[in-house]
Amino acid sequence: MTGRSVTASTSPLGGFTPGSNPGAPTGMKKHFLKIKQRDKFVFDAIKNGGKTIETRAGSVLYNKIEPGDILVFVCGKEKLEKKVVKATHFKSADDMLKYYDYKKIQPFSDSLEEAKKLYDSFPNYKERLKEFGILAFELE
Repeated sequence: MTGRSVTASTSPLGGFTPGSNPGAPTGMKKHFLKIKQRDKFVFDAIKNGGKTIETRAGSVLYNKIEPGDILVFVCGKEKLEKKVVKATHFKSADDMLKYYDYKKIQPFSDSLEEAKKLYDSFPNYKERLKEFGILAFELE
């Protein structure tokens, strides 16, 4: 298992736990995530429950997202709120796709290979993943 829980400092996976903030007051936070209009099919997949895991390249901003927080997806004029039930950091998209069924992340992909190629198609994504890893947010 290569994923690491973002907030579980006692994770059996140990080590790096981005986003954890021991002693900080607990409470739900809202995080706004934009989805481009041309990618509305992604927004619709989240809305209809087909996409139950959202992923983002690791960053200072996304490392702060914790279980219990609300992700507000914005696509054009539409908004959709989903609760994060688990946040996991992975070193690479390959590691993440070994851990999770790709259909929960990309229900619109026809194969695991197609899912992997999608990550490679985003501008600068490969470099960002090498530097910061990738975060997977299980949604409720």
